[in-house]
Amino acid sequence: MDTPEQPQIYLITPPTITLSTFPDQLGRVLDSADIACIRLALAGSDEDTIARAADACREVAHARDVAIVISNHVLLAQRLGLDGVHLDDAARSVRAARKELGADAIVGSFCGASSHDGMTAGESGADYVAFGPVGASALGDGTIAEKDLFQWWSEMIEVPVVAEGGLTPDLIRDLAPHTDFFGIGDEIWSQEDPVAALKTLTDAM
Repeated sequence: MDTPEQPQIYLITPPTITLSTFPDQLGRVLDSADIACIRLALAGSDEDTIARAADACREVAHARDVAIVISNHVLLAQRLGLDGVHLDDAARSVRAARKELGADAIVGSFCGASSHDGMTAGESGADYVAFGPVGASALGDGTIAEKDLFQWWSEMIEVPVVAEGGLTPDLIRDLAPHTDFFGIGDEIWSQEDPVAALKTLTDAM
């Protein structure tokens, strides 16, 4: 069996960002490590706030050739020139998003800890499936996406998989052989120095 390449980093923004400081911080993180993709995971539904944040982050990302997707707002993804959308509803809207955004857009689906939802998302045209939380986290109903789910997925399914939520260096060491991406967000933004926090996590890969 081939050992997969080292997993890539999929960076998740904080739910609220300060426009005066966050783009610089994001730039520093992007310059410090090889980032495959960024997800704008902004809370709230104020279109103007989301659009301003998206514009600022898109500039930083695209200047470094990093793709950027937005959580759930399919129409905004199109309007704001983003690279695609990350859907939180376990495969339910993958097909519609793919139809709306076209073949070239990135469409990802968060499927909790359900391999069934993951397979449905893949069959509906998702470019990747995310499972989580993998560690103790306030996400969802407390159901953890266990290592054996990733193990099974990486052996059986072609669709790339993201492990996210509550990551620690130990979990990263444990899951690295079985995942394509680590979705890293709050683990670094909640720290004083996100760049150093990210290095601690990537060193564990």
